Amino acid sequence: MTTVNKILRLNTRDKNTLLRTSFLSQLGPTAMASMMEIAHISNYEGRDVLFREGEPADCFYSVLTGYVRLYRLNKDGREADIRICGPGDTFSECLLALGDRYLYNAQAAEPVTLARFDLQRVRALAEHETDVAKAIIRCLSDHLRTTMDCIANDRLQTAPQRVAHYLLTHCNTDGGAASIRLPFQKSLLAGKLGLAPEALSRAFSALKRCGVVVRGRTIQISDVNALKQI
Repeated sequence: MTTVNKILRLNTRDKNTLLRTSFLSQLGPTAMASMMEIAHISNYEGRDVLFREGEPADCFYSVLTGYVRLYRLNKDGREADIRICGPGDTFSECLLALGDRYLYNAQAAEPVTLARFDLQRVRALAEHETDVAKAIIRCLSDHLRTTMDCIANDRLQTAPQRVAHYLLTHCNTDGGAASIRLPFQKSLLAGKLGLAPEALSRAFSALKRCGVVVRGRTIQISDVNALKQI
């Protein structure tokens, strides 16, 4: 069951995160003011369900703090992660163009702060604010390209290669040793990479020969250049 805390005021940190989202970042002053006016800020506890697949849709979301799982269930109750959304990400904005029911389940993976935008009010804004209409198109285009990249990686990369690619994109060095601390649990990383948790464990085991050592959320890489050869 979804649990929503009291509506919160938009503080400076959350406002800055919201302004950096792909949806709002390129809006003009008038459109920006209109969008900020209809933003509702709410807190959710870890494991709270935001909505379920098939439920009537009334809003889309932007993540300000924490992480949200988007996933689907089959008839046997097996879960498949679609996307892991973190600060600055938006989700369910695809319903602005078409649809009145949510297409997947959404659950807070940990305590989160979200901005909610009423779908009907944003649709109405898009009718007379071209910046909002362009933002919708840009967001849908970004998600399409990201989805195509994800499908290509799933088909072209092995599990160790997917993990290696993630580690390399989060390294702060081009060579030598590096250390990375995951911002979330490894189970979320597995979902983000389209892997079962046991497949992620096997992938990390395979990467040991490249000097990858996992200690909780901290990942030590002894040679970034070796990891690039995976």
